[in-house]
Amino acid sequence: MSGSGGGLGGTSEPGGGIAGLTGRLASPVGAAAIARQSGIVTPFVVLFATLSIASETFLRLPNLMNILDQQAATVIVAAAGTLVLVAGGIDLSVGAVYALSGVTAATLASSADPLAAVVVGMFVGLVVGIANGIVVTRFRINALIATLAASYVVSGIGALVTRGNLVVAFEHPEFQAFAATRILGLTSAAWIMLAVTLILAVVLARSTFGRYVYASGGNADAARLAGVEVDRIRLAVFAISGLAAGLAGVIDASRVLSAQSNAGGFLAFTVLAGIVVGGTSILGGEGSVWRTAIGCLFIALIGNGFNLLGLDPFYRQITLGLILLLAVGIDAWSRRFDH
Repeated sequence: MSGSGGGLGGTSEPGGGIAGLTGRLASPVGAAAIARQSGIVTPFVVLFATLSIASETFLRLPNLMNILDQQAATVIVAAAGTLVLVAGGIDLSVGAVYALSGVTAATLASSADPLAAVVVGMFVGLVVGIANGIVVTRFRINALIATLAASYVVSGIGALVTRGNLVVAFEHPEFQAFAATRILGLTSAAWIMLAVTLILAVVLARSTFGRYVYASGGNADAARLAGVEVDRIRLAVFAISGLAAGLAGVIDASRVLSAQSNAGGFLAFTVLAGIVVGGTSILGGEGSVWRTAIGCLFIALIGNGFNLLGLDPFYRQITLGLILLLAVGIDAWSRRFDH
């Protein structure tokens, strides 16, 4: 079993302490492992410090609070998506699920109780996630193809339901309370993000289920021989991913009191970038939720920096693409030394 992502602040690998760290750094294998496990922390700190110096407004509390608020949905989806990748799968349907859950919640909020809108919106995501898991585990369809197909189906359903129109709930501000209520300076969306991230981080790093997730992605055949029900584990992580995407869609619909069927167009890419930049392997078996959260916030800081410094937004797309390519390259390089 692979558990390299265990722990919220480190790993339980042998050779701890200064001597152990020095020994690992001295070898390509040790440097590769460290680069994959915690490499995102250093660039995040460097970028944060650079923006603090380059922009007078970056460190202001409203700007930092705004970053957390705007990234709440992305981090929630990415945290759950980490479990999917660690288990050896991938979920490209999260953007479509996010959009469909958002329009469902916004539609119900206009005619029903806001709580019912939240619950049904999340339930839509859960149903799609379970369906993805069944297709992948029972019908043995490649996860990338299955979830890509699901994204088209779900997007089509959303377009049919809304006829491509924006769904608004401006006359029902009580629905906005779900995501926009201020608690100790942070919005409820940010608090939900922190809670979901913490729960999933602990589940993946500290629970028996989490160990089975690592085993399923690290070596599925060996895991089956050890008694792990790999198909059930993968079905569960797809269900969690769908539920998280549904929650994210509801949150953003609540924030702006509106939703649209094509709102999640780039969400899958952004989420995947945050997960991979955070050090989770695209081949499964390695990763952690806390690093994914830092990876997502790292990408958010890049966008925020481009806005504050007045840089051409087209360069932002190029930068994100290069960062994603670099992250995948580091993963491939480190795995070459491992094997």
